[in-house]
Amino acid sequence: MRVGIGHDTHRLAEGRPLILGGIRIDHPRGLLGHSDADVVLHAVADALLGAAGLGDIGEHYPDTDPRWSGLDSGKLLDEVVARLARDGWTTVNCDLVIHAQEPKLGPHKSALRENLARLLRVAPSAVNVKAKTGELVGPIGRAEAIACEAVVLIESQ
Repeated sequence: MRVGIGHDTHRLAEGRPLILGGIRIDHPRGLLGHSDADVVLHAVADALLGAAGLGDIGEHYPDTDPRWSGLDSGKLLDEVVARLARDGWTTVNCDLVIHAQEPKLGPHKSALRENLARLLRVAPSAVNVKAKTGELVGPIGRAEAIACEAVVLIESQ
């Protein structure tokens, strides 16, 4: 068994859809990035790659490569999960914290959990989603950005 940790942060910007955990959330601003900027799926992918000793998503999906422009991060995570499976790893569980002053994520946690479970090929009970505000402090608290930390446990098949 191995443990991995992942983190991602992106700024909020006008004219972008807000995608978190592969779920589109109604909000006037979305996350700015080379891909769809889904901080949740990026943090989870980084955690999986780290647990398997495979580096990070920046090595595999660099933002300097036009192939990844506008990438659906669900496809990125699917590729990471498939790569780990080819190497003999499966996900045991995933625990994550999304840091966002806005929007309020409580109403979306169930959908996030279900979609993450589907992408990770685990039961929903193996995924936990927590949401925290920035308490009006820093870029998260000023609603300038959203961040996510993820921890995963993988095991060899």
